[in-house]
Amino acid sequence: MELSTIIPHIEALIFASEKPLTSLEIVELINNAFGFMEERISPEQVETSIQGIREKYQSEFYPFEVRESGGGWQFLTKKEFHKTLAQLNGERFLKRLSTAALETLAIIAYKQPITKGEIESIRGVNTDYSIQKLLEKELIVITGRNENLPGKPLVYSTSKNFMDYFGINSADDLPKIKEVLAEQFVQPTIVNPEHMNEEGQKEVPLLSVDNNGDLIMNAEAIEDASHDCHPTDESINEKRPDESKDAEA
Repeated sequence: MELSTIIPHIEALIFASEKPLTSLEIVELINNAFGFMEERISPEQVETSIQGIREKYQSEFYPFEVRESGGGWQFLTKKEFHKTLAQLNGERFLKRLSTAALETLAIIAYKQPITKGEIESIRGVNTDYSIQKLLEKELIVITGRNENLPGKPLVYSTSKNFMDYFGINSADDLPKIKEVLAEQFVQPTIVNPEHMNEEGQKEVPLLSVDNNGDLIMNAEAIEDASHDCHPTDESINEKRPDESKDAEA
């Protein structure tokens, strides 16, 4: 089957679907629709067609695009039209998750599968309300029980709606913790003259953060600190005359 024939059917399926469609689902649906034909389409043909569809809707002429989000392909409006759509949907569109719910959701996303007790041990507060709200919004799901813990507590994980909500395809697309911490770390600037060495240069900090977000000790700063703690023989001899005068007094 020619790609020019396949593309309109793929567009119609993605547009009409209530949930994101994977490439394999599209292959199955189209082959079922044309079951009477001997020539069946392949996953490679669907992938090629989808790339053509994506390029088509990347044009500025269209206010929407085809994107892979939530584990499948779907039509989404472009971010430039966010404020306009907010007027249409009102408060429901602008409603956000509370800070407590976001903290709970972040813990589940990075530690899944995880129990409520483990979440509370990290946050330090009760999370019943936050978990209930996240379940109602279908951002998390109950995936079973932890058979190794007393009472066999429920285990929580993120849902497909979570991926769709944040525009990712799997938990692997979440930003790494080290990357987030490295972006938030600010190297302090020494402005106090007392912190300047004899040559007028800034002292090297004892600790700093490397490209991986790990704390490291600077060898140069350690050497300077060791030198300051052990005075030379000349500095000791310079103090002896004063000490002898004090003794005579």
